[in-house]
Amino acid sequence: MLEALLEFEQSAVAGSGSIAAIEAARLRGQEYLLERRLLRRLSTGERIERDRKSGAEWSRFAFPAWWHYDVLRGLDYLRRAGVAADERVAEAVALVASKRDEGGRWSLETQYPGRMPVATDEGEGLPSRWNTLRALRVLDWYAAGP
Repeated sequence: MLEALLEFEQSAVAGSGSIAAIEAARLRGQEYLLERRLLRRLSTGERIERDRKSGAEWSRFAFPAWWHYDVLRGLDYLRRAGVAADERVAEAVALVASKRDEGGRWSLETQYPGRMPVATDEGEGLPSRWNTLRALRVLDWYAAGP
């Protein structure tokens, strides 16, 4: 959802009154993620492992993610939105960095049902060019600092 709001904001005609409302909604959602460090409950600080409805694991990276959330997707959104990385993303970034394989790549850890017109990766459990691209972008964004 945040990605869609960002895309709309970036493509909308400047001066439109609805843009301010869209940006405000996006920023509220963005802050929601950051307050929770992308993977923790605000009330208890407990780590959230799975989506309550779908059972998808937030720490397993997929491409395409379709409508599912994962930590890499959340971080990539923050990067694309131009958010300054701070200590609230450190744990999530460390999770991403920990998944780098010996060849410097990230695997396709899970695949969700859906139909792609072309194959984007070799398969689950194998190095993923898309997860690798997104992870490297996130790590570069984080390393650049605020």
